[in-house]
Amino acid sequence: MQKQKTTLVWFKTNLRSQDSVVLQKAMESSQRTIGVYCISPNLFQRNQFGFKKMEVFRAKFLLETLQDLTQQLNLLNVSLLVYFDTPETVFPLLIEKYNICSVYYEKEWTHEECEQIQLIKNKVRLGVDFHSYYDQFLFHPDDVPFHYKDTPKVFTPFRKILEKQTEVRPIISVSAQEKSGVLETVPQIPSLADLGFDPPVQLPHSAFPFKGGETHAKDRLNHYLFESKQLGVYKKTRNGLIGTDYSSKFSAWLANGSLSARQVYWAVKTFEQQHFSNQSTYWMIFELIWRDFFKFIALKHGNSIFKIEGILNQNYNWSRNQKYVNQWINGTTPDDFVNANMIELKKTGWMSNRGRQNVASYFAKNQKLDWRIGAAYFESVLIDYDVHSNYGNWMYVSGVGNDPRDRVFNVKSQAERYDPHGKFRKLWLQSKLF
Repeated sequence: MQKQKTTLVWFKTNLRSQDSVVLQKAMESSQRTIGVYCISPNLFQRNQFGFKKMEVFRAKFLLETLQDLTQQLNLLNVSLLVYFDTPETVFPLLIEKYNICSVYYEKEWTHEECEQIQLIKNKVRLGVDFHSYYDQFLFHPDDVPFHYKDTPKVFTPFRKILEKQTEVRPIISVSAQEKSGVLETVPQIPSLADLGFDPPVQLPHSAFPFKGGETHAKDRLNHYLFESKQLGVYKKTRNGLIGTDYSSKFSAWLANGSLSARQVYWAVKTFEQQHFSNQSTYWMIFELIWRDFFKFIALKHGNSIFKIEGILNQNYNWSRNQKYVNQWINGTTPDDFVNANMIELKKTGWMSNRGRQNVASYFAKNQKLDWRIGAAYFESVLIDYDVHSNYGNWMYVSGVGNDPRDRVFNVKSQAERYDPHGKFRKLWLQSKLF
């Protein structure tokens, strides 16, 4: 009997079963496809700034996502193997055990990810093919009318070019393979305790009480667009601070790829056809283009997005005053608006877009602290951490990125404008709530 041709899908930030070019290509090319996800122990070691790369809220959301992905892939007769180990340790063993002929994965371009791919290639036997595809953009890099090295420095010309000259690709429908592809035994998904965490307290007033995974992402997409029609007022409410519906909250599912930008885009287009189009429906797509912009900037500039001088090669006299850093993290600065936002982040893993801009500006512009420390803290705790958006936004706010005006937020006036009655500050500053 002829051996099955078996492909391996390395899941990373594309944790979905539908609209996945990586999964589709792998399944088309083989009789059996096996998925693998590696939770690297390196994520829970302290980095140069003293933070774990992944703290408890991100970890919880990830584990929920992997549980759901397992169920969704089972419907396609694909098994998902999850390991609490490094890919360079796991892959050579899996390739030998299942006689893997090809590895399919999402193309990435930041330093650590590229280094890891090379490590794996160096450790596996000859004859294994590696296939990578861009799978996290709204506008595919092959479809835009410029090479990524020629990405405009400023967002507006980037947006206008893409809106006029580039089409969003259709959603990919992935069909089930034969049942013979399912493995009899798979390793158990690690628990929070396995990763070294106690379950976090779920606060009733959290603006992000949602669970990870493709199923919950689609439920949220349906709720925000078609059930509540909150999309229709998104532009007016997106700077809100309290509650679940002032913004879409799609970013967390987009960040780990349990929802694709294309799925959001085409859902918005369906909403516009069935109901109405206005500034708010456009603004949702506008924000997806911002997300793409930072991905293109990372493609263009590579490791410069992680350097203190940023992509502008701009030198400032940055401080690393630990007292000020700790005050910012713990919400004990002299500014109550900054404090409320930072306490919300620490207690829930979430912060509004308005809050993020203000606390980052306060950190980098008012306190003149090394912006990479703030970016590393966000990476650790934000449920919706996305490497390109996180570092792109921090550079932008800190004057070393894509903001030609080098703005400074007046945090006091921002608080008066967006929290005029102090409701948000009272909600998070009253210690009796915790």
